[in-house]
Amino acid sequence: MVLLATLVSCSTEKPQYASVDEYPSPKGSLNEMTYSPKQTQFQVWSPNAEAVYLNLYADAVSAEALSRTPMKRQKDGTWTVSLDGDHQGQFYTFSVTDNSTQWQLQETPGIFAKAVGINGRRGAIIDLRATDPEGWAEDRRPAFAGAQDAIIYEMHHRDMTIHPSAGVAHPGKFLAYTEEGTTSPEGLATGIDHLKELGITHVQILPSYDFGSIDENGASDEATVLESGAAAGGSYNWGYDPLNYNTPEGSYSTDPTDPACRIREMKQMIQALHKAGIRVIMDVVYNHTYDVAASNFTNTCPGYFYRTTPEGNLGNASGCGNETASDRPVMRQFILESIRYWVEEYHVDGFRFDLMGIHDVETMNAVRKYLDEKGENLLLYGEGWTAGSTQIPAEQCAVKVNVPSMPGIGAFCDDMRDALRGPFSDDHQGAFLAGLPGNEESIRFGIAGCIDHPEIEVTKVNYSKAAWCAEPTQCLAYVSCHDDMMLTDRLMASVDLKPGELERLDKLAQSAVLTSQGMAFIWCGEEIARNKKGVHNSFCSPDSINAIDWSLKAKNIDLFNYYKGMIALRKAHPAFHMGSADLVREHLHFLDTPDCVVAYRITDAPNDEWKDVIVVLNALREEYRFTLPAGSWTIAVGDGRIAKEPFTITGDGSAQIDVPAQSALIVHQ
Repeated sequence: MVLLATLVSCSTEKPQYASVDEYPSPKGSLNEMTYSPKQTQFQVWSPNAEAVYLNLYADAVSAEALSRTPMKRQKDGTWTVSLDGDHQGQFYTFSVTDNSTQWQLQETPGIFAKAVGINGRRGAIIDLRATDPEGWAEDRRPAFAGAQDAIIYEMHHRDMTIHPSAGVAHPGKFLAYTEEGTTSPEGLATGIDHLKELGITHVQILPSYDFGSIDENGASDEATVLESGAAAGGSYNWGYDPLNYNTPEGSYSTDPTDPACRIREMKQMIQALHKAGIRVIMDVVYNHTYDVAASNFTNTCPGYFYRTTPEGNLGNASGCGNETASDRPVMRQFILESIRYWVEEYHVDGFRFDLMGIHDVETMNAVRKYLDEKGENLLLYGEGWTAGSTQIPAEQCAVKVNVPSMPGIGAFCDDMRDALRGPFSDDHQGAFLAGLPGNEESIRFGIAGCIDHPEIEVTKVNYSKAAWCAEPTQCLAYVSCHDDMMLTDRLMASVDLKPGELERLDKLAQSAVLTSQGMAFIWCGEEIARNKKGVHNSFCSPDSINAIDWSLKAKNIDLFNYYKGMIALRKAHPAFHMGSADLVREHLHFLDTPDCVVAYRITDAPNDEWKDVIVVLNALREEYRFTLPAGSWTIAVGDGRIAKEPFTITGDGSAQIDVPAQSALIVHQ
């Protein structure tokens, strides 16, 4: 056992700063622990501290420290100390003394802990190379040409596999996605085999870093009771409450008490998805923290990492009580190093930024620059809005209107989303899918990828009054996502449905998404008509609301096959994802249609065997008679079905075809 160190003052005198804006930036990285069998080095950035101590513990929970060692101040605001010997398996925290702050500072694992004990309150000293699964060095990202080809499937670890019908050995865990051959009771594929069968290119996993709202002491394979909704530790959360940004969440591992287990198992999941040909996008929430007083940012360098109002209160653009200050150099450095760490240590293939609009444009462009330097077509996109007023000028915010100044960075298209199903603010208000006129221009705008197109009157678009994408690949086309009603729930709430209309409208909505020029995005379970019993934002609802019942796949197999067929059609035909604003303007042209019908034609799209394509989206409750241009036209999609056998109509320009009610028609030459 290491002897308790004698408390001594650090040798260097504390500098005086007029404000946090005068704090020096660290000369090196923010990495706080470097292990070797001979010596473990520690450093933490806290320029305003009077003193900093390193606390060493035998385990993650014992009250008594093995040692408390003073750290030495460096000129760049970093405090350092090295411990000789092999300390693998021990745990550590930092204790910061800052007499100028209002906060009662607590022990912290620092802001960049890469391994933690249970519930993330202490850092763990481990050899990261020992966490690599077999074959990790040979793991390769699946082939992917670029953002124009992305078909993204958003999913939550627990929701996807916790229901008994998922048939997995590790329900709700990272390892569930390493299991092949899993099926529902009806014998249909679940888990990773379902994803392969569907044909998506990427999964977007909801937050997978260590978050604060789940008590990991209760996390086990059996920690679910669907009827009562009990989840790990007696609670449930999606994880938009960050604690440790650079280590995986313990409740998704089979042993949250073992710091290496969660790391190894998340790597195994990513490795398995890569082998299945699926890339992994990680949802990151750098814009706020769970609890300011208990956050590692506050307890490491109080006052620096958060924005404040002119009155000195915490900013709240997140709607969660705080907003981080990405515009400050060390917060920007933290985000960049964190992104780099997930790419290099975990082989993550892209990032979705929660409330991206809170961050500044310079930071987001710096992230994009790093990802471009990797040269592997890594995706970057986010929510192009905030949940409140930010504390930086509007022109600096990474919101939709500023997307043209962020090349290679995408944002979600709420314009087309709400034009299809109705406004986010009113779950009971319908739109195009409900047969309500006035939404057609917003849908055209989304189909073109929210670019400047001469045939779109942007003044008629519901939210945007100017093109907000320089390229269509900056637009994410979607109709629902995690913090929203499922499409099924929304249709039931906003449309007076007749028998059979629910499936027809579901197919029609995704036909718009999967033939649009932006990146295509699907929320898990849409393809089997999953519902959440009408709950809008089920971030803390129990398993009884969130778990996917895989018996729905058998009941809705026709719907699943439509999604699968539309995905295959999109992947096979570059006409639906040309990837260039100039190409879209040149080759995609909208056709005159009545209210509640949108139609367009794509001619001579590069590299597509289909030389002429027409798409008609009919939201009317009756069939729409469409006049085909002259030539021989083959039906690819019609009346909610993917054509298995070619059927051709030949005419002189007067031939007409009936587009059935609430359906899409796709024909080609």
